Amino acid sequence: MTLTDTDRATAWQAQSLVLTYPDERLAQRMPMLRAATRTLPQAPARPLARFLDHAAATPLLELAADYVATFDHRKRFSPYLTYFTYGDTRKRGMALLRFKHAYRTAGLELDEDELPDHLAVVLEFAATGDAAAGRRLLVEHRAGLELMRLGLRETGSPWAHVLESVSATLPPLGGREHEAVARLAAEGPPEEEVGLDPFAPPEYMPPAGGPR
Repeated sequence: MTLTDTDRATAWQAQSLVLTYPDERLAQRMPMLRAATRTLPQAPARPLARFLDHAAATPLLELAADYVATFDHRKRFSPYLTYFTYGDTRKRGMALLRFKHAYRTAGLELDEDELPDHLAVVLEFAATGDAAAGRRLLVEHRAGLELMRLGLRETGSPWAHVLESVSATLPPLGGREHEAVARLAAEGPPEEEVGLDPFAPPEYMPPAGGPR
């Protein structure tokens, strides 16, 4: 399967929209999302269409509650990509600044309440900002994405379909990436040493108690 640049941009934009908190805008965007999905090759389109079918058949309040229970209350499904690599350590703060720098270089500024490593934000950036830089950020955090995909599939979450669609837009996992996934699954994200504060401005760090 060969994806064109247009295919990737379309897929990333659609994936970004369905990985944000589901509110009335999702219902309004559903015709557009379905139309965009129909233009894609099967590998990213099929799982995305399955999620859209689920979303269309699920009451909005139920879908929103499931989203919160999945992404806000369970660290293993954190949508913040640097969490899987750095946990809540000082190194994560520096990684977040790197995301922010990539966006500024492309002329984009985030809202103050947005963390730059949220998967929906990264996908939006890849779709509409700098495709090469966005793809690079996704690939660099592939182990976390794969662990999230596997976990969501294991629990039967409908968002597993979205992560499968994201995965279909990226290169196949290599041997080192498989090892990184296995290591991350066994050990979890690193933890900060006792007595050391995160090395980043508060606005670049997740809320107290972990990712939200």
